[in-house]
Amino acid sequence: MKERLKKSLKAILPIVLGAFVLYFVYRDYDFSRIGEVLHYEVSWDWMVVSLLFGVMSHVFRGLRWKQTLQPLGEHPQTANCVDAIFISYAANLIIPRMGELTRCAVLNKTDGVNFSKALGTVVTERIIDGVCILLISALTFVLQMPVFVRFFHETGTKIPSVGHLVASPWFYVSLFSVVGASILLFYIIKVFGLPKKLRALLLGIWQGVLSVRQVANPPKFVAYTILIWLCYLLHFYFTFFCFDFSANLGLLAGLVMFVGGTFAVIVPTPNGAGPWHFAVITMMMLYGVESTDAATFALIVHAIQTLLVIVLGVWGWLRVSTGRSHRCQ
Repeated sequence: MKERLKKSLKAILPIVLGAFVLYFVYRDYDFSRIGEVLHYEVSWDWMVVSLLFGVMSHVFRGLRWKQTLQPLGEHPQTANCVDAIFISYAANLIIPRMGELTRCAVLNKTDGVNFSKALGTVVTERIIDGVCILLISALTFVLQMPVFVRFFHETGTKIPSVGHLVASPWFYVSLFSVVGASILLFYIIKVFGLPKKLRALLLGIWQGVLSVRQVANPPKFVAYTILIWLCYLLHFYFTFFCFDFSANLGLLAGLVMFVGGTFAVIVPTPNGAGPWHFAVITMMMLYGVESTDAATFALIVHAIQTLLVIVLGVWGWLRVSTGRSHRCQ
């Protein structure tokens, strides 16, 4: 009963959180505006271009994942890797962060890929993605610093100084707690050891983490990584041209909103619903877009991009479940 309740809360709480933020953002919005914009104002040609880059970002991620698995002696078919990526993003809509486990399970089913090794490569991916977004954010912050400063000021966000952080007693309480827990965990492992299955799982994950050091073609790995993030950016940026009020915002504005939206989706709601809308609307208004237009943009773009994730997830699931993906190279 407790396990069932825990699983239910994992699925329900992100939805409730997202719904609460959406209500806060759109509580005064006239939703009749959506139908009018969709029917008369959206440039669907540009929307299709945007969605194509969304698909390609998943394809390049699948290709890169296959490359990191090969040094571990795992050789899944390319189509299966891509379908697993499609399914993983759709799974995240149900339970945030569930996709990482789901895609490993898919490849285990289709190609017999060791689950723990696959999970280790996913951990490596997340580390690399974290470095990439930090580099992109740093570059964007330097190029558009006044915009970020205004965003922090208008949203009431305060960035504490290092001196203030170090002077806080809670910093030392947290530090000592982490150090103490680490020492205790090390002592328990040293005295009692690890269960055999857990040891094998951790070893597999560690091998997966180190796999990036042994990829056969490092320049290709770097190229895939650049293409993934370039596709993410263009997937968002080309939606500007779908609306008259955002068509002239420019690439730098796209970078700013892309970075803000990327950090917003860290909040565990389905596809970042709520926090993503808040970040994009606020930043779009800093560039002179009316609040109603910014809200319309965020609602339509997020809904269509989420629909793409669902369609690709269903497509990947159908191919895997019917065995069609297995026969493709």
